[in-house]
Amino acid sequence: MENPGVTTANKATTGQQGAQLLASIFSKYGIFLIFAVMVLAASILSPAFLSSTNLINIVRQMSIVGLIALGVTGVIVCAGIDLSSGSVVGLAAVVAASMAQMPDYSAAFYPGLHLPLIVPVLAACAVGALVGLINGSLVAKARIPPFIATLGTYTAIRGAANLYTGGRPISNLTDDYNFIGQGDVFGLPVPIIILVVMAAVTHILYAHTKFGKYIYAIGGNEQAARVSGINASRYKMLIYVYASFLAGLAGLVVSSRIGSGQPGLGIGYELDAIAAAVIGGTSLSAGGIGTVAGTIVGALIIGVLNNTLDLMNVSAFWQQIVKGCIIVGAVIIDQLKHRGSK
Repeated sequence: MENPGVTTANKATTGQQGAQLLASIFSKYGIFLIFAVMVLAASILSPAFLSSTNLINIVRQMSIVGLIALGVTGVIVCAGIDLSSGSVVGLAAVVAASMAQMPDYSAAFYPGLHLPLIVPVLAACAVGALVGLINGSLVAKARIPPFIATLGTYTAIRGAANLYTGGRPISNLTDDYNFIGQGDVFGLPVPIIILVVMAAVTHILYAHTKFGKYIYAIGGNEQAARVSGINASRYKMLIYVYASFLAGLAGLVVSSRIGSGQPGLGIGYELDAIAAAVIGGTSLSAGGIGTVAGTIVGALIIGVLNNTLDLMNVSAFWQQIVKGCIIVGAVIIDQLKHRGSK
């Protein structure tokens, strides 16, 4: 004869296991479900949303922030923060653009340099890597808190960009340079191709290399990582170098997209990049948590949100309010999730 008490207990246990399974699934894949719901809602609110032109435009617009967010994800995983990436975009943009101007032999002082495309490309990436080395040295060697260190470089690098150009934009860029931001290959915009390639490279770097394993270990418990023999200072410096390298690449793409290098480019991009990472599941409250796939989806969520509000003619001021609320909500959910796991 079946024991009613045992049956009830078994049902309760099964129910708890089912709830835990659902919670685990949502924790891993919830961001993808939220993105799908947002796409469905956007397509209902605006019939123009699902047009191929609009969808490509969304990804092209968020490709800049997506590139920055890939690097920011690694920094946050390593229990840091980078506020300087927007300024790096501006400095890399003007340096690269200055090396990609069309020659003007009628100019009295500066006729322009006719340099191969590889030169401005490498210059933008080198500018980013150099700033990252400075950030990493301040954080890892000088032991300055990441928020303070990168806030300082945020201001200094923006000033350097204005000083480099005298506060004026650099225009009249070569066609091959502008192709990076404006061209397409087999109908796919080049900025999207660059984002896809760098996302794949970054995923491999974070998930399948010693470098990636070490930054997750440092973010999870730096002291334990040091005891196990990891050179935490070296790898913290390297992740800042990589993050700023990607910001420099983003500066190259955005300047070629608009056909001008402007020292004011990139203002606010660091906040959008951090938002994309946090919305995508990278934890600000607990290091060692975050994925490239989540960050890309987080960036797409921001892109879909902005695009939908634009299609509905919602004021840009309201868009900022909505975006801010979403960021705060994502951080609250992250804190509650990790508080509950302790």
